[in-house]
Amino acid sequence: MAEEKKEAKEEKKTSSKFEKLISEIEKLSVADLAELVKELEERFGVQAAAPVAMAAAPAGGEEQGGEEETGGVATVVITDAGEKKIEVIKAIREINQEVGLKEAKDMVDNPPAEVAKEVKREEAEEMKKKLEEAGAKVELK
Repeated sequence: MAEEKKEAKEEKKTSSKFEKLISEIEKLSVADLAELVKELEERFGVQAAAPVAMAAAPAGGEEQGGEEETGGVATVVITDAGEKKIEVIKAIREINQEVGLKEAKDMVDNPPAEVAKEVKREEAEEMKKKLEEAGAKVELK
């Protein structure tokens, strides 16, 4: 037991430089965290979503694949949120975790709205299914 506490203290020492900052971040709500990420992206000219977007790019690039490759990707678009808007907002946030609460609400209130761009066709179909189960009308483009 004493060894575990000693190891935990040693781990904290390695990050003591950021300990106060991390404890403050832990107190933030999800919405505040999303806002913080946006502020940091704007201030430093970076985008936290870049690695995810690159992972969704078609394999081999467009030069090699041409139109055949684009058949393997789709953009998920909500055309109508339906009557269960809260359920649709929850589904949007589950599907695309980079979308904040306000952004998801805006998508629901102002269709058509892109929920996910250029994702694999299979993933797009799953996203469409989740959104339709929540009550939205969805198109894959």
